[in-house]
Order: sequence, then structure tokens, then C-alpha cells
Amino acid sequence: MLNIEEIMETVQMIQDECLDIRTITMGISLIDCADGDIDRSCDKVYEKICRKAEKLVATGESIEHTYGIPIINKRVSVTPAAILAGVSGGDPVRYARTLDRAARTIGVNFVGGYSALVQKGYSAGDEALIRSIPEAMSETELLCSSINVGSTKAGINMDAVRLLGQMVKETARMTAERQSIGCAKLVVLCNAPEDNPFMAGAFHGLGEPDCVINVGVSGPGVVRATLRRLGKDAPIQVVADTVKRTAFKITRMGQLVGTEASKALGVPFGIIDLSLAPTPAVGDSVAHILEEMGLEQCGGPGTTACLALLNDAVKKGGVMASGRVGGLSGAFIPVSEDAGMMAAARSGALCIEKLEAMTSVCSVGLDMIMLPGDTSAEVISGIIADEAAIGMVNQKTTAVRVIPAVGYKVGDELNFGGLLGGGPVMPVSSVSPAVMINRGGYIPAPMQSLKN
Repeated sequence: MLNIEEIMETVQMIQDECLDIRTITMGISLIDCADGDIDRSCDKVYEKICRKAEKLVATGESIEHTYGIPIINKRVSVTPAAILAGVSGGDPVRYARTLDRAARTIGVNFVGGYSALVQKGYSAGDEALIRSIPEAMSETELLCSSINVGSTKAGINMDAVRLLGQMVKETARMTAERQSIGCAKLVVLCNAPEDNPFMAGAFHGLGEPDCVINVGVSGPGVVRATLRRLGKDAPIQVVADTVKRTAFKITRMGQLVGTEASKALGVPFGIIDLSLAPTPAVGDSVAHILEEMGLEQCGGPGTTACLALLNDAVKKGGVMASGRVGGLSGAFIPVSEDAGMMAAARSGALCIEKLEAMTSVCSVGLDMIMLPGDTSAEVISGIIADEAAIGMVNQKTTAVRVIPAVGYKVGDELNFGGLLGGGPVMPVSSVSPAVMINRGGYIPAPMQSLKN
């Protein structure tokens, strides 16, 4: 039972410290929609999504009204579409249009699952879907795409890494009139989780139930405010304990929302993903949490250590509060979506190389980074390969979501609006990895994979 103090504390977190439920994501299996005829398959996909998620938005709004808890996004994730394309053949973009149309019909903010899992190579439908991504992203607005190119068990598929560097470039070109925004809805992953509710990497894994509700909670502003009240003289272990206790309280709110949504929709409750996902809003920044710990500015010496502490404490607090913690659960560092990260990038305190070091200890990876439009496909593939290697060796999820904005150069500013935010185009090394990337093949799995 909650007492009056706990209720008032939660109210303050919501009103003054940007606490919110970032997303309720309904995962829907489309396995039973597979059909040798692509027209029939698309019809089945549209019908099932509209039937299962018909009341998702209304349910979220009802929970918001009842409890006063902001639920920022209502989303759907589906079985990787490459599987359907492998059965039906034909142009995978038809699935992209179908998913986008279904998302519009039910009124959700995004639909994820234009995806393929190719860490050990291509199966039927995989390569065709990857090659279709630029067209799919240019023709849709609510669709998100994710490709898993590596894992600790499988190694890294370098053929896919090479191809995806090209596809990121082509997606940027085909959405150039909108600041290359198509790339903001495309993420390349290593060790992708099956139950992640956050876009653009969300898809409904093959080990998941037919339909499930996953909840993503976010509260960077709450953590920052708590640390500010703690003062600057507290020992570092006290900082860690404070973050852990705060994460515990935030997760309890997610547990409430997930339970209520599950009950109202008659769908199993899957997981709570407690991820400190920032926004461009004032006071809702992971970078500012790190600065509250004692850094002059995010990106300087000590940043990776502070981020490691933050990520670990968030996970520990979440696990204490709920037996359903999953997804990514940690601290996100998307540059364009975090006011503190943007400021650090503009000042030069934060560079891509430092961000890469930070990804070794946090969730998820090099995220929402704007690159010069003339960045080569090989350099993008090299960035993907580096990040996948960090995930593979460290047995964690890593990802790359970069935007080589056509017509933009270092120092120019992009502005996508909403949660996607904006920020400066960052410099990136132009030293070419082309020979290495063009070798193709695969990077073998590390010794850590031999655990059976």
C-alpha cells in the first residue's frame, strides 16, 4: 500500500521532474499471417494488428486519466517482417506500407518490426528486406526498422554490416528533403532483445507469446533532482544507492501501469523496461545526471565511470522493484534527444570516440548522432562493426543509429522536432576502413560464447 508521502512524492516527480511512462508497446506475433500469397499475407497482417491493438490507445489514455501518469507513446511491435517476406516472396515494401497503414488506423505513434535477424547469415527474405529499407522508410512515417547483425553466440555478419552502411546512406538520400529523417527510424543492433518496447529497435521476438504488453518507463529528471538534493559531498557509493532507490520507485509506477493495461486489454503483461531515456525537454537529460554526479561537462574525464555507476544502479533498483524487468533497462545516450548531450557536442566536450567508450557500459549504443552528409558508406559500416564488437565481446546489447544528413556539414544544426529532437552535425574520422569492410564474411564469436 502507498502512503500519502509516497503519493505526493510521485506527483512531484510527474509535475516537476519529467517522470513519465515513455511507452506502452503491444507486441503482436504475425507468424499466423504468413502466406505464400503476399496479398493474403498483407491482409492478414492488417486485420490482426487492428483487431489486437484496437483499444491500445484508448486504454493508455484511460490509465493516464485515472492515475494522472503521463504515457507519452502508444506503440506496436511485430514479428520481424523478413520472416513473412521469406514465405510470401514479392516486394517487402508492401509489408512496410501495410504496417504503416495499420498503425495509422489504430492511432499509435510508431510500429516496429520491419526487421531481420541476420547475425549468422541471410535466410529467405532477409536480404530483400534489408535492400528495401530506403524505399520503405521514404514511403512511410510511423514505421521503424531494425536489423540484428551480431551476437555473442554467433559473431558478426560482416556481409550485412557492409550492406547496411550502404542502406543507411541510401535511406539518407531518399529522405534528404526531410533532413534524412528516415535514418532516425533505422537501427542496427548486436544482441537485440526480443522484448524491447523502445523504438526504433522494437520487434516481437519469436520466443514471445502471441500478444503481450511491455512498458517502458523513463525518469532522468527524477534521478537528477534526487542527486541535486543529495549535495556534492556525499561519497560515491551513496550516490549509487540514491540512484538505486530512485529507480526502485520509478519501476513501481511502471508495474502499476503494466498491470492495469494488461487487465484492461486482456493481454499478458510482459516486462518493464526501466531505461533512462532522455528528451530535449529542460531537466530530462542523462548528461545532466552525470554532471550532477560531479563532472564539469558530459564527455570529460570521468564520464564513462559515472555512466557505468548510473547504468548499474538503475538495473539494480529496477530488479528490486519488479520481477518483470527486461528489455534494455539502463541509461540511453542519444545525442539529438538529450539537451545535455547536445550542449556537450556543440562545445566539443563530447566526440564520437568518447560516445563509443561510453557505450561499453550503458544502454544502448551510438544513438541519434548526426554525421556530415558526405560520410562514406564504408565509414558507417566501420562504425557499425566497432559497436557490434563492443556488444559481442561484452555480452550486451549495442546499436548504431546515425544520420548522415545530405547537404549538411560539421557544425550545422538539424531539428526533427518532438522526441527525436535535434542537434549539431558531429565530426567523424574519414580514415577509410574500406578494405576491411569489403572483405565480407563474418567475425567469429568470442570465447565468451562457449558457456554450454
